[in-house]
Amino acid sequence: MVVPAPHSRFLADTLPRIREDARVAGVALTGSLAGGRPDAYSDVDLIVVVDDDAHGAVMAERLALIGSWVPLVAGFTGEHVGEPRLIVSLVGPPLLHVDFTFVRASDFAVRTKDPEVLWDRDGLLAGALAGRPPAGPAALDLQWMEDRFWVWTHYGATKLGRGELFEAIGFLDFLRETVLGPLAARRAGAPPRGVRHLETVAPAEARELRATLCGYDPRDAGRALLAAVELYRRWSVVGGAPVERRHHAEELAVRFLRGVVDQLR
Repeated sequence: MVVPAPHSRFLADTLPRIREDARVAGVALTGSLAGGRPDAYSDVDLIVVVDDDAHGAVMAERLALIGSWVPLVAGFTGEHVGEPRLIVSLVGPPLLHVDFTFVRASDFAVRTKDPEVLWDRDGLLAGALAGRPPAGPAALDLQWMEDRFWVWTHYGATKLGRGELFEAIGFLDFLRETVLGPLAARRAGAPPRGVRHLETVAPAEARELRATLCGYDPRDAGRALLAAVELYRRWSVVGGAPVERRHHAEELAVRFLRGVVDQLR
């Protein structure tokens, strides 16, 4: 694997500075740089493993610490993705997106896949990984999707019928991110991550998913909503655990959507 030059220079410059902090037990790398196919646009995803008794103090000064390690342009905490230990940052120039996640040493082994250990002060990181296998990515909850999809379909139809096209277009984005993208990745045997990397990991499904795109036009949005329904029907029934289908909700929601679309014609 070839690491892009800016990313390689960043790691070479930053790692020695992080190692100077005696509270840091190790540093690991995840994301595309660790096991994927990185390119010039890839993020750098770093796990900074901190001694348990120092974790609170380090969390309180994370931005200042990062600023002492790298030329920090901007940074903020990761509550928006459910990860308060995370600092999302821009560093540089050259500009790089770098995610720093500050993890207690005792929590390091809790993972879905193995990171690449860049530095391990006392062998703690290697020992933690050896002592606990990765949990693997969570399986898609198809019943969760089925229980919601037809309510969501009705919701999208009401936005379309009211002429709230920005809402309808945003709703289609939501369906791709929450339902159709994960189902497409599942069909291709790839981890479900919204619509990330679909063009690469599920090219055939990505081509089909283009039918759910639309312009700022009510009839085009109606066509895209109907296409989303048909893709869900097809992709949600292939393999996996048994799902209790909400046939009555499906029939009524699709009938309502078709009525709205017919009025637009």
